[in-house]
Amino acid sequence: MFRPATLADLPAFFCGHAQNAEAATGCTVIVAPEGAVCGVDVRGGGPATRETDLLRPENMIEAVHAVVLAGGSAFGLAASTGVMDELAGRGIGFPVAGARVPIVVGACLFDLPVGENAHPDAAMGAAACAAAFEREASEPLAEGNVGAGCGATVGKLLGGERAMKSGLGVCGLALGDLVVCAVVAVNALGNVRDENGAWIAGCRDGEGGVMDPLAAFGAMASQAAAGEASGGAAAKGGPCPNTTIGAVLTNARLTKAQATKTASTVHDAYARAIKPVHTLNDGDTVFAFASGEIEALPDAVSVLATEAMQGAVVRAVREAEGAYGLPAARDLAGRR
Repeated sequence: MFRPATLADLPAFFCGHAQNAEAATGCTVIVAPEGAVCGVDVRGGGPATRETDLLRPENMIEAVHAVVLAGGSAFGLAASTGVMDELAGRGIGFPVAGARVPIVVGACLFDLPVGENAHPDAAMGAAACAAAFEREASEPLAEGNVGAGCGATVGKLLGGERAMKSGLGVCGLALGDLVVCAVVAVNALGNVRDENGAWIAGCRDGEGGVMDPLAAFGAMASQAAAGEASGGAAAKGGPCPNTTIGAVLTNARLTKAQATKTASTVHDAYARAIKPVHTLNDGDTVFAFASGEIEALPDAVSVLATEAMQGAVVRAVREAEGAYGLPAARDLAGRR
């Protein structure tokens, strides 16, 4: 049977955060100093990604040194430059003409409307990378309003003012020697449900409770239609760009094609926990990062990874604290 696992069970990977709480943005870096196989699947209609073409199975690169999850929309891609510099300074990367070239891939979420209009830069990326090396292996990775989850929110179908605070979550599972851990920053347009199917965070109704997402979606569509009919814009508080970005880390030995398939399957976890998901207003992305110490069936990896990611999405909501004028799930818990 499955059993709980932690990032400490995956010593090939180092994870760290950096954030600016006042600006409500940050980044999370997952480092594989020796390099690891990586795949990706991008489903949302508005992604901000870096070097994902390298991960296509037919392309040359077989080892990736870091995955960066960041806020700041496309501006946040600058954080990866700092991660590259930090890794190269530590002698990590492919040797090329007397230099080291680390392979760094990443994705960003849209948190610009929350807090200050700021974004992760190269300095923040370098700080998060350094924090990954400095964090003790036995120390749990912080969750909630940290790293890429610092400015994350959910439930924006009727505009940001009806949203709730979300964050970053971590969940791990093991089956025998096989270990998978998921790390995710949940900044979804839609609502998030728990393992029992109850909506725990999302678009709020007039009384401060969580609306059914289909009701919110219907109201959003009606507002948009009314705006078009009158020749004006849709509702002032209409949906804005979002994105849920995450990675599953495993000690399994996978090919790039198998890692890509795992990343694709793990999107099932987003669909189970988030509604709606993969919209034009999302840039939903999953990376699968495999260090290769354990022989395992690829389907076993995908199943374990999907369960871990679903747990991580729920934790991202439950571990968040209310901030920037928005409540979190823990603030509503006493209402039910």
